[in-house]
Amino acid sequence: MRLLLLNGNTSQAMTDRLALAARGIARPDTEIIPVTGRFGAEVIASRAAYAIAGHAVLDAFAAYGQDKIDAVVLACFGDPGLAALKDVAGIPCFGMAEAGCRAAAAQVRRFSIVTGGAAWGPMLTEYAASLGLAEQLASVRVLEADGGQIGARPEAAREAIYQAAVKAITEDGAELIVLGGAGMVGQIEPLAARISVPVIDGLTPAIRMAEAAAGSRQSAWRGPIATSNLSAELSALIGQPSTSS
Repeated sequence: MRLLLLNGNTSQAMTDRLALAARGIARPDTEIIPVTGRFGAEVIASRAAYAIAGHAVLDAFAAYGQDKIDAVVLACFGDPGLAALKDVAGIPCFGMAEAGCRAAAAQVRRFSIVTGGAAWGPMLTEYAASLGLAEQLASVRVLEADGGQIGARPEAAREAIYQAAVKAITEDGAELIVLGGAGMVGQIEPLAARISVPVIDGLTPAIRMAEAAAGSRQSAWRGPIATSNLSAELSALIGQPSTSS
């Protein structure tokens, strides 16, 4: 199968790290196709950047071409644009945040997310609630460093990740830790060796779900719509360009 690994921010280094990790997770017959957003924030760390990333995700999907792939993993923890992508893609689409939270909720009564970037605390709390998991989310513990900084210096971030996880367990009652964000790639084993509860990320369950669903066709899209000033590829995907601006 051909799996589009779609990074909605503009950090190519982050995409490269995600692709390397994804190839270690995926089945031998799964081809990982990494794609980076063509515009937007280098690292999504605010509501404004998140909103822009939703557009960038749809644009990147349209630019690659949906007929060339079997499934999509949205490799941005927080899943910007995922609901819209599911509407228009016509193929299975999974986000790291939704996959990680649902996998955690299936395993334990209470889980916590450890992530980077202050804005993600309320944003991920709201997102978990939108999934119906508010009661199972014990906390979102946020590091000062954002995902880009964590990914660039992973060893330097390990102690802060550990301390956040310990507080989630001892103060918040977490029975499992979800490492949230592309910057957390590679941090599962170092953390799991030091704490007493399971540790997961969002990338592994998202890839597993995508592989299981590949080949199915699904779409809730009821287009076309009139558009203005979108990329030609995105205009072609969701409707017909408007004759007026």
